[in-house]
Amino acid sequence: MDNRAGEMMVFVQVVEAGSFSEAARSLLMTPSTVSKLVARLESRLGIRLVERSTRRLALTKEGEFYYERSQRLLADLDETEQQIAQGGAEPEGVIRVSCSVTFGVAALEPILPAFWEAYPGIVIDLSLSDETVDLYLERTDVAIRVGKLPDSNLIARKIGTTRRRIVASPGYLAKWGVPQTSEDLLQHNCLGFNFRRANPVWPMREGGRIVERMLSGSLLVNNGETIRRMAIAGVGIGRIADYHLRGPIARGELIEILADSTLSDFDDIHALYRGAQLMPARVRAFLDFTVPRMQKFLATDPMGDASPTDG
Repeated sequence: MDNRAGEMMVFVQVVEAGSFSEAARSLLMTPSTVSKLVARLESRLGIRLVERSTRRLALTKEGEFYYERSQRLLADLDETEQQIAQGGAEPEGVIRVSCSVTFGVAALEPILPAFWEAYPGIVIDLSLSDETVDLYLERTDVAIRVGKLPDSNLIARKIGTTRRRIVASPGYLAKWGVPQTSEDLLQHNCLGFNFRRANPVWPMREGGRIVERMLSGSLLVNNGETIRRMAIAGVGIGRIADYHLRGPIARGELIEILADSTLSDFDDIHALYRGAQLMPARVRAFLDFTVPRMQKFLATDPMGDASPTDG
């Protein structure tokens, strides 16, 4: 009898429990049985998956790959059995989603009520953060990211493109003056980011070339929503994605400055996820429902010059 699924389940439990003894306790097995099953799995594969020591358990590179794939296969198996038992019911279960704060508030959150109307059995575990998450380590199903993508084996589905604009409140500009050139920004309070991947410079177009201005100010934060609020409050000047500025600019709370200097300041937005062949039905349903609606949100920018889009 082929017992690969059983070995796979034991291996996943060992990794998640952090030790053979803890895994054995949760599986109602003896530690020696768990150890023998993992050893048998390694023997069949011809590769070591786990580095054993008296202090901790660590995965080899091959072990990390096998663990990730095993998680997906077991989750897909559980979902398949649940749907068959329920007569082919709609997808259900938990989807872990990571999204930047500003894009999540502006584009994703308004879609969710309609999503739950269509898929009431799906629970969305949503984290809004401008920090980049590791989908494997954080066990995240979908990450919606703004900006350049790192090289990885993740699959990227493009949502659209956004332009960053430089803005300040009327009160701030009345008090400190309106910058006429990017060099003038050196004399202003420019609000910035503090997360690891944040670029401390603002790319500005001057005379047909891009100049990177190293700017500073009284605030460093880990999300664009706070910069938007502080800019509205008159604290300083912010560089913010245009999809998050529609309301404040229309209401006169913020004014765009140096528009000609930021005409080339674009960021792509993607939905990232792991292998499509092993994608659970609930994740596929989430992507198929939300991505077209987020694309429509970006394509209907009422602020004037449209961002380039290619799907």
